[in-house]
Amino acid sequence: MSQAMRKRKVPMRKCIGCDESKPKKELVRIVRDQEGNIKVDFTGKASGRGAYICWNTHCFDSARKGKKLQKSFEMNITDETYERLRQELSEKMPNAKE
Repeated sequence: MSQAMRKRKVPMRKCIGCDESKPKKELVRIVRDQEGNIKVDFTGKASGRGAYICWNTHCFDSARKGKKLQKSFEMNITDETYERLRQELSEKMPNAKE
């Protein structure tokens, strides 16, 4: 088979909210940088430790309730940080599922 005919492998990532594996492009990345700051990485290329979540508030709320981000990043996350992340996600997903 020639190289032109080969299909590229689609990178898969697991949502920390619903625990389903999905193509990387269908998920949004939340990243902890070297200084310990946590933010939403819409490019998927920021340096730091990342965790993936579906583009809906249900998965975000599920991850928050189960303290999945705290486990992924091995640090305590304040309620203010969760609220800021939820706000950032809500602003970028106008057609997102609630």
